[in-house]
Amino acid sequence: MNQVALALETPAAEAADRRGFDIGWDHAQLGLVPVAELLQADNAVYQGWRAGQAVLGRRVPASSPATRQWLGLRIRAWREGAALDAEQLTPATVARALATHCPVLRLPLGGAANQPDAAQLERPDPTAAWSAGNLAMLSQRAAQAWQGMDLTQLLRQARTAQWGAEPVCGLDAAAWWRLAALRSLATPLPFSQAARLPLALLPPPQLKLANAVQRLQWLLTLQFTTPGWAQRCRRLAGLLDDAAQRHDFNFFVAALAPRVLEADAAPRALQRALEDAWLHERVQRRWQQLALNLGEAGCAALLQRAQGLAPAPATRPRHAAVTPRRAQAAAAALAA
Repeated sequence: MNQVALALETPAAEAADRRGFDIGWDHAQLGLVPVAELLQADNAVYQGWRAGQAVLGRRVPASSPATRQWLGLRIRAWREGAALDAEQLTPATVARALATHCPVLRLPLGGAANQPDAAQLERPDPTAAWSAGNLAMLSQRAAQAWQGMDLTQLLRQARTAQWGAEPVCGLDAAAWWRLAALRSLATPLPFSQAARLPLALLPPPQLKLANAVQRLQWLLTLQFTTPGWAQRCRRLAGLLDDAAQRHDFNFFVAALAPRVLEADAAPRALQRALEDAWLHERVQRRWQQLALNLGEAGCAALLQRAQGLAPAPATRPRHAAVTPRRAQAAAAALAA
């Protein structure tokens, strides 16, 4: 990009103004117009857009939804003063985060802006910078539900909805558990706390899991996403030297397996069945017995030993939230 240095019209070219100017310039380079509320003479985005137009001339508008989402995300981060990793966060990484359904509400995305079903990119860890590993697409309704809430508050809402058997703030207990799971996966936690949380939502693509015990939880769940899971689970059990730990592992598999066998074979249905299975008391109890007996060092050791143990790739592509290719890549990354 041949971007020339131009003086801003504002009194001082602060870092925030520089970021806004660059966003405007990229709009011009892509042939796009910033949102109307930014088209003010003293706005850094507007200044960058006008400068880009003057230097670059007219451009054919970019049509990629990921590119538009990328620009919108940068504008949001700039407005909020939030840190953003510009090297990691590109249209390509945003494209990998795009989803057709809200993972929390399980409803199709695609509504107009400011509608409950509109797609919205969120940071699972709101205290960290926007980056490829801290990105998830939710519906606007789900994003608004957890606004300003930390993990403790999300868990409290989930338990309140579960005990009361009624929706809280419009979300049922399972939806609150999925929101809490998403937040927990990106939040560094003490081992004893992370080990006791259900994997009520399988991690979105690219999400960087902050806790080793949850990486193990995800790795074990991945084994059930493609055929041959029974053989892979036997191999995993064989990696444990302690007979009591193998016993705990087999009891955990026995608790989770019936949920898989009862599920529809369609990948999206299987993913949802696995998420729902984690909310069953027996599955949680067996998992906590295994994880706590392994301990923090044991969970890390099992992850290390499980390198290369991934679900086999499918012979044909399948459209799903957890495809065999994604399952294989995720298992390799988690074990690394």
